[in-house]
Amino acid sequence: MTHTTTHEITLTRIFDAPPELVYRAFVDPDQLCQWFGPAGFSVPYESVHVEARPGGHQRLVMVSDDDPSVRSPIDATFSEVVENELLVCHQDVAGLPGTTGSVRFRLRLEFHPEPGGKTRLELRQGPFTEQMGDDTKTGWQSSFTKLDSLLARSL
Repeated sequence: MTHTTTHEITLTRIFDAPPELVYRAFVDPDQLCQWFGPAGFSVPYESVHVEARPGGHQRLVMVSDDDPSVRSPIDATFSEVVENELLVCHQDVAGLPGTTGSVRFRLRLEFHPEPGGKTRLELRQGPFTEQMGDDTKTGWQSSFTKLDSLLARSL
């Protein structure tokens, strides 16, 4: 039996910052390059281009800190954008381990206000094989640790 790409990941994370600051970290190139990507990967500022509107895009390249020849370009097209509340896109990602060419995923990010000026981020992404979904979830959690640090400096 082959593994199919039907696995979707979901993550919920509370950030100690209001929704407008968390949302901005996803659409502002200056901020996105500072936190996006799992530990061991960086995003060069010059690779980041964002146009946060339906039909707009988010493009960036994750680069391995240990081997800069290991690169993973991400080209996303937004289908829904509600400022400070919602980002929905499909992502074409290249350079993923165990894949050839580009792989397409759907990503949904919801930014919910929480008491005390906090934000509950709800993320849904897929489809993945189960292993790729697990790896992606670990990558997001690592990225969100970096985002926590960035947001703490922004307050």
